Amino acid sequence: MKLLELRDIYKTYQLGEIQVPVLKGISLDVAQGEFVALMGTSGSGKTTLMNILGCLDRPSSGQYWLDGQEVSTLSADERAQLRNQKLGFVFQTFNLLPRTSALENVLMPLSYNGMHLAEDDALAKARSLLQRVGLGERLDYEPSQLSGGQQQRVAIARALVNNPAVLLADEPTGNLDAQTTEEVLEIFRRLNEEGVTIILVTHDEAVAKVAKRVIRIHDGRIAADDTTPNPEPRSEEVAAAPLQGRYWGLAQLKWLLRTSFHGLRRNILRAALTALGIIIGVAAVIAMMEIGRGSATAIKRTIASMGADNLLILPGTAASGGISFGIGTAVTLTPQDAEAILKDIPGVRAVAPVVRARIQVVYGNRNWVPIYIYGTTPEFLDVRQWPLTAGEMFTEQDVRNASKVCLVGQRLVRELFAGEDPINKEVRLNNIPFKVIGVLSAKGANMIGVDQDDILLAPWTTLRYRVTRAALTNVNQSATTSSTTSQVNTLNKLYPTDKLKLYPEQSASQAANNPLPVRFTNIDQIMVAARSPQDIPEAIEQITALLRERHRIKPDEPEDFQIRNMTEMTSAFTSTANLMTKLLLAVALISLIVGGVGIMNIMLVSVTERTREIGLRLAVGAWRRDILQQFLTEAVLLCFCGGLLGIAIGRGISVLIRQVLNWPTELSLGAIAVSFIVSVAVGIIFGFYPAWKASRLDPIQALRYE
Repeated sequence: MKLLELRDIYKTYQLGEIQVPVLKGISLDVAQGEFVALMGTSGSGKTTLMNILGCLDRPSSGQYWLDGQEVSTLSADERAQLRNQKLGFVFQTFNLLPRTSALENVLMPLSYNGMHLAEDDALAKARSLLQRVGLGERLDYEPSQLSGGQQQRVAIARALVNNPAVLLADEPTGNLDAQTTEEVLEIFRRLNEEGVTIILVTHDEAVAKVAKRVIRIHDGRIAADDTTPNPEPRSEEVAAAPLQGRYWGLAQLKWLLRTSFHGLRRNILRAALTALGIIIGVAAVIAMMEIGRGSATAIKRTIASMGADNLLILPGTAASGGISFGIGTAVTLTPQDAEAILKDIPGVRAVAPVVRARIQVVYGNRNWVPIYIYGTTPEFLDVRQWPLTAGEMFTEQDVRNASKVCLVGQRLVRELFAGEDPINKEVRLNNIPFKVIGVLSAKGANMIGVDQDDILLAPWTTLRYRVTRAALTNVNQSATTSSTTSQVNTLNKLYPTDKLKLYPEQSASQAANNPLPVRFTNIDQIMVAARSPQDIPEAIEQITALLRERHRIKPDEPEDFQIRNMTEMTSAFTSTANLMTKLLLAVALISLIVGGVGIMNIMLVSVTERTREIGLRLAVGAWRRDILQQFLTEAVLLCFCGGLLGIAIGRGISVLIRQVLNWPTELSLGAIAVSFIVSVAVGIIFGFYPAWKASRLDPIQALRYE
């Protein structure tokens, strides 16, 4: 049965404007099981003829059938599939992959095989072939560790791994000594006896004698064929053996990853240096983003501690005779309002009622009038997010009992205590002793430049019942109070003014022993902390509705309170922080782009250096898309590994900066995910062109590349 049929094959090369004819009307038939030697001098066209027989090249004209299939009309990928499944190549220069074991070299054609052998089956088959050619003990040896004859045996095993119908050998003994030549030829004899069709190209008469048929080529024509029968027309009875289909699945993905990994492993140092750009880029992105997020969070926390995310509820405006006394002069807010807000408004985190005063604070022979004297509850520290540096906060029990305890800010510590520890010391307000039980941490100036550390905190009941008698006025209350040396501290100071006498005069001792019950207690303001800045607008609406209901305000009447917030200031600072984070991200992304350019540059160099390897892969049956996928996968693997290392290094830099420099940083899972995805995308984008360029190489030119 005819396996190969050639009819009037011509091949002409175009060298510039000159046409160089190489084959001039070759007609040839090769039957199944023949051992044919193609002989001729250098330049006779025998190698070109073998390239056409091996589907590595196309004739300029003529027809070629392989196993009943017309070859000259097939596409590049169809010819590649034909080479993989029906042809095997043994080259003069062996063409083994460097820094790759003998076993991996033999396995290479199976990665492009349409039959899709299981991995264990493929390994078993490759080991069996290497044992068959006498290399069973050198499976893991690389080409540099093998002699020339052993390398040629690996090449023979590789050619046989897909059970080809035809074995093509181009000067297989040209680089071997006499003894090794005899060993290789003996392998060919045994293969032919087993039914393998062999076409051997040689110029050595001694080698040609091994073949059963010798075809001599001279000047592009067949000069002699010692056993060739007369050419016959192509038989229509020859059935074309269909090629195995190619499918993409998990097994093929494993082969692709294996091939790409081994391609990178052959030059680990270059791969590591190539990935270094991606490592630096990803590490920079993560470190910058975490520093930016940490800074933004620190800024937001600072803003929040200054009260920017708080709501301030003030009483309405009192008026008399057409004269308005200004905001906060009406008596409309109560502690019960604060309790209702905390209970009924879901967007509120904490609430603190506040009673204000403007009184001189005395310690020993020193005195100071703080900017802020607040009577409040323990929740004040939560609302303002204000930690203590020493001592403890007063309790709800202290508020109920109107205990004479207080907390002082850092400014009072400096002005009154002059280096002494203020804890458990006594200060006096309106000649009333207060025990200092805690010291507030430093806050500095607020957003309008007022010193927040110039403050004293006490239970609001103490400040209202024991120290002041009405809401805050614009004067120093301690300066306008009559002499207290002859007075007894009493609770009858709760009434609005000394001029308004609603009850008969009492002596100081009577008032102290029999305080009158208070039916209404007002506070100066309510401080509210929202759960988040996003909850502020809704919280304002809900608080407004609640207070209107509690104060029995009709729909057509104005509110007797006002709500202030610092949303605009918070938004401005947040926008600035976000802008800085994005700026840092943009700077870091430039590093990723630079790394991508490095990937493209090195991959282009790799394609040039591995041109012969690409030609070899095409010769054993790789499709163009296989080459494209391999080099693209190598680029993506570089970026993938670089991305993982970059994530680890970026996190390490972030932690190191936080611990050594005490800069605020914050874990950003989003930045990690985005930088990793971007690094892989960089591999795809910048690796595509080198991979595409590799896939467009011509197998003949690639194999001849020096």
